[in-house]
Amino acid sequence: MKKNCMICGEKTTYYFSKSYMANKYWDELDVDYNRCHNCGFTFSVTHQALSETEWENLNARAHYGDEDDIKSKNIDINSLIANKPPYGPMAFTLNLLAKNSIIDTYNSIDYASGYGTLAKLLRKYFDTNIQCYDPFVRDPEPLVKYISTEELSKYGLVINSAMFEHVRKREDLDKINDLVSYNGVLMLHTVICENIPKDPDWFYLTPIVHTAFHTNKSMSFLMEQWGYSDSMYSPAAKSWFLFKDRNEAITKLPRMIENINVELQTEFLFHKTGFVDYWKGF
Repeated sequence: MKKNCMICGEKTTYYFSKSYMANKYWDELDVDYNRCHNCGFTFSVTHQALSETEWENLNARAHYGDEDDIKSKNIDINSLIANKPPYGPMAFTLNLLAKNSIIDTYNSIDYASGYGTLAKLLRKYFDTNIQCYDPFVRDPEPLVKYISTEELSKYGLVINSAMFEHVRKREDLDKINDLVSYNGVLMLHTVICENIPKDPDWFYLTPIVHTAFHTNKSMSFLMEQWGYSDSMYSPAAKSWFLFKDRNEAITKLPRMIENINVELQTEFLFHKTGFVDYWKGF
């Protein structure tokens, strides 16, 4: 099946297939993936063909069942590491950047926050409160403040963890960027590498709801299309911070990052005009 790339608009062609076996989270599903020859963005045409109801049900079964296992401790913690955001390092990095006035956590939203794991850690260990939004999840947890769709606004900091790999159409990505103020910052956690491997056993394909896979080049296109000029990457948090071209912190970033790295005595942060293409593998 030929489809245009949702990132750069160029033609895509069939890349490979993967068969998901039925388990307690989902039914058997054969998936075909296409790849853009221009930017390398790779995506599931099978998931795009699902109805909204089928897609929502698949997400609900995969995520709710997973969360129930975590809460009941009915899961090996080592099995979570590969496909879960590093919430602890992410919370530390957010607090570090806020203390250095690089970001503003007071005017922020964790978009598609799921069960609010990051918000819980920030409040419990750093006394930092962030708002959460998720169209499908509302965990009855006093440490998490959810807002409704009607309450969404523009924010100086929009946090998005592990959603970029769940999108089926371009509008899903644009909705996230639309929340970032004209001089704001988008914090992004997902896997972004030089090329997506042609391998059905690639670790990031393990969850059946991972449908979109971004490359350094496709993210460079998105940054330009959305008006971001600079980016920063934290290997510990496995997160990028994209800065709108009118963000006043841009001119100070190189010096501030150098000071932080010296203070921590490690290369904790990397900066680049354009997209930080940190991961060159695959």
